[in-house]
Amino acid sequence: MSKQILKLGIPAGSLQKATIELFGKAGFHISDSERTYWPRIDDEQIQPVMLRAQEMSRYVADGVLDAGITGYDWIVENESDIVEVCELEYSKATSEPARWVLAVPNESKVKKPQDLKGCIIATELVNVTEKYFAAKNIDVKVEFSWGVTEVKARLVDAIVELTETGSSLRANDLRIVDTVITSTTRFIANKNAWQDEFKRAKMENIAILLNAAVDARSRVGLKMNVKKSDLESILKILPAEKSPTVSSLADSDYVAIEVVIEHKTERILVPALKRAGASGIITYPLNKVIH
Repeated sequence: MSKQILKLGIPAGSLQKATIELFGKAGFHISDSERTYWPRIDDEQIQPVMLRAQEMSRYVADGVLDAGITGYDWIVENESDIVEVCELEYSKATSEPARWVLAVPNESKVKKPQDLKGCIIATELVNVTEKYFAAKNIDVKVEFSWGVTEVKARLVDAIVELTETGSSLRANDLRIVDTVITSTTRFIANKNAWQDEFKRAKMENIAILLNAAVDARSRVGLKMNVKKSDLESILKILPAEKSPTVSSLADSDYVAIEVVIEHKTERILVPALKRAGASGIITYPLNKVIH
């Protein structure tokens, strides 16, 4: 075991599966994450531990952990004094930011936050919610909710709950009144650990690879063979971060083109390229895209 170790917090719970998969794409295999809070990773310089995202920023700020992954919402909620290494645009279900929303039952007469003056709000995100209403000069009572907050919407006056797609709120006959805070996943570091040469380099390397894995989720690689006479028209069709790679083939009348494209444009581009004369078209998934 290396004497130089980075103590890294991996979020348990809703972000756990997506985070383990992301690390896998980045080149780190984490095992036993379903059976223990001390999973194994194929890097002897990293010591991972599974913790709830809600607690992560406190442990990082206090130096119990050198680094960790958590949501921006919990950094704000805990008022944690940490270094934000990078933003990671992924969540448990989508690549879109999650939202903490103010919600009420569909039959409620509440139309705007001001209608809740003097009311009771249930949420797990107490500090952020109190500041939200204080900023609007609305006097409310905010109560901590011990899970299943959607149920509380009919026991109190309103709730502040996390949502990505809104499907759970709709399933419980709730409607959104306002967004309290928008949150994305963050890779954070302890301030003292960030000043350590080894730990900082290790964290920066991890950040590069994780961001590359995030970027690869929305892209695919595209290869094709093209007649030189059709090359100009094909290049006009292709979007690219930079100029596509064009390589000579054994047949001097043809070239090979390789490029990275957005996944959502693949179904539009491939037929257009075929009609423009491209052949041997291949698309393939990517693990990492480094800009």
